Amino acid sequence: MRQAGRMLRIDDISYSIAGRPLFEHASAVIPTGHKVGLVGPNGAGKTTLFRLIRGELALDGGEISTPARARIGGVAQEAPGTATSVLETVLAADTERARLLAQSQTETDPTRIAEIQTRLADIDAWSAEARAATILRGLGFSTQDQARPTSDYSGGWRMRVALAGVLFSQPDLLLLDEPTNYLDLEGALWLESYLARYPHTVIVISHDRDLLNRAVGHILHLEDRKLVLYSGGYDTFARTRAEKRALQAAEAKKQDARRAHLQSFVDRFRAKASKARQAQARVKMLERMEPITAPEEAKLHRFTFPQPEQLSPPIVLLDGVSTGYDGRAVLRRLNLRIDQDDRIALLGRNGQGKSTLSKLLSGRLPPLEGRITQSPKLRIGYFAQHQVDELELDETPLDHVRRLRPEEAPAKLRARLAGFGLMADQAETQVRALSGGQKARLSLLLATIDAPHLLILDEPTNHLDIESREALTEALNDYTGAVVLVSHDMHLLNLVADRLWLVADGEVRPYQDDLDAYRRLLLSGDDTRPEPARSRRPAETKPARPPREQVLELRAKARKAEERVEKLTAMLAKLDAILADPTTYDDAFEAEKWGRKHAEASEAMIRAEALWLEALESLENALRG
Repeated sequence: MRQAGRMLRIDDISYSIAGRPLFEHASAVIPTGHKVGLVGPNGAGKTTLFRLIRGELALDGGEISTPARARIGGVAQEAPGTATSVLETVLAADTERARLLAQSQTETDPTRIAEIQTRLADIDAWSAEARAATILRGLGFSTQDQARPTSDYSGGWRMRVALAGVLFSQPDLLLLDEPTNYLDLEGALWLESYLARYPHTVIVISHDRDLLNRAVGHILHLEDRKLVLYSGGYDTFARTRAEKRALQAAEAKKQDARRAHLQSFVDRFRAKASKARQAQARVKMLERMEPITAPEEAKLHRFTFPQPEQLSPPIVLLDGVSTGYDGRAVLRRLNLRIDQDDRIALLGRNGQGKSTLSKLLSGRLPPLEGRITQSPKLRIGYFAQHQVDELELDETPLDHVRRLRPEEAPAKLRARLAGFGLMADQAETQVRALSGGQKARLSLLLATIDAPHLLILDEPTNHLDIESREALTEALNDYTGAVVLVSHDMHLLNLVADRLWLVADGEVRPYQDDLDAYRRLLLSGDDTRPEPARSRRPAETKPARPPREQVLELRAKARKAEERVEKLTAMLAKLDAILADPTTYDDAFEAEKWGRKHAEASEAMIRAEALWLEALESLENALRG
């Protein structure tokens, strides 16, 4: 049963860690049944807020309240492996059901037995196994997998079991911290759909833009130690906040001008006896003026990939290749071609071989049969999430880069780190003290330091915030090497990939439909896959498309056209302000001059917008091939 009234009230809370305030007089109210995305800069205190809500930390001030007997649930940081089966582990997560079933085995009092049976019926205990199995299937566990002990699984898979357990127990307030970090694309899409239908209140910390647009109806923003609740998904929040920041910046600019005027008067007349009183009055006005802080510019979330020289196509050719482990083929009869201008997304259900193909292409897994032909000068960069965990914890990012480039000057090494958003402070910080996002940036730098012609990325966005994901998207689109991408971030795939390969049933084939169709297929729960186009011989695999240089030229043209529109927009705003000023019309000549300028700018805007649309259309046609 849902709890009545307001589910969660955060009232004027304050909290500090080691003297650093994370919350100062922050407040928010989350009504029952709301689905809320909690967003904010890395390190702002999102995970700490969850711990405060659960009562694991003591507030410095204020209060967090929930209705009496409301159950709060979340996923623990680690999920231990045991001899208990996956399905039984999930069923045990509903502690009330487990307790009642145990009591029903030993209870002898007829009245109490009736009460237990009634309560078991109320909580739908008899359908529990089917419900748990459905959740586990959504998260990638087959019927056979569900019967295996949890100790058979790696840490990431055990985290899926823990997630399944908390979803199955259906707490009144569900707190999820980056739940898609240990899910693949299929699991992430299933979770997105499940959360949208969840019957109680949800707060989810996530950097997955699609999840925050589809699964939640409100965004709770943590910034500057305060909480603000916005209606709508992430895109609506981003637009509203951008407008708010622009207004705040304009007000701050006005206040700065007012301050400067007052200060100028004080500086000029403070020493003059005749003006001393007025000067003192203005000093008091300055002291009373509540400062309006202009919003900080977004931190530099950049990625600067070194660009490789161009090689003759194809750079990789697979002819009848099979590969796998311990002599057993996982992928068979692969006939594939990669050119340097390719942007390929690997699709396929979990366990079908996407990571196996990535390892084969990167040279980390040998072919069992067939032939791989590569350009003699080919350099390959490879990033997989496990590499973040293989960094040397006691060393600094500077140490890691110096090991690969011992001959380079310290200034050049620091410039490389800065190109991936690791500034001076982080360059000499031990890796163990870096955030997950900073570690991912370092691993991406190490993977691309040799300017690879082929960059293979297996879940590169885990631990990256939304701004960093946007920066990675832009860097990949500007990159002049080929990209093979495995990701559960559908937003990234949509913006980067222009070829789709489906890994299924031991084969890899071009997927001829688009990502939206693939998303619908996965969410339908239909295991019967549409027949993709059959693989052709290597030389015929890829249709002709414009060369990379032409695509880059079209992108530059579209960007230049957009900048022209932005400049004209700013110019028209200034001219509108001048023409709206009554004093402009005191001089007929001046009024006519400004009116003429406005007309010219308006005509220029029409031409600029037409050129911009034309450039975007040309780019889109080129990318479609």
